Formats: sequence, C-alpha cells, structure tokens
Amino acid sequence: MDDVTRKSGAQIRAEGFAKEVGGKLRSALGDLTDDRGDKVAGEKAKTKGRAQQKLGQAQQDLEDLEKNP
Repeated sequence: MDDVTRKSGAQIRAEGFAKEVGGKLRSALGDLTDDRGDKVAGEKAKTKGRAQQKLGQAQQDLEDLEKNP
C-alpha cells in the first residue's frame, strides 16, 4: 500500500509531540496569568498531542509489520 499522501507514523508522532509541548506552554501561561481559558485550552492541546503520538506509534508499528512480515 504505497500512498505517498499518507503521513508516516514518525511524522504523526512528531506533530503530536509539538502539539503536546504547545499545550504545556499554553497551560503554563494560563497558570501564570490566571487565565482559566488558556489553562483549559492548553490541557486540551496537551491531551490531543499525547493521543496523536500514540496514533503515530501504532502506525509506525503497522509500517514495521508491512516491511517485515
């Protein structure tokens, strides 16, 4: 299954990591400024980032299985 438009598992994991870090920063900013909206949005982004990293890992595992059946 060669789909050149599909992102690799590594790319998905990297994007998830970036999203998680951004969420941590936004959450910390919310703590610093006492802004509940930023705090909640940061926690949401952090959770999404972690989930995306797990998705990327699962895709990487599948890619490895396809390469080495």
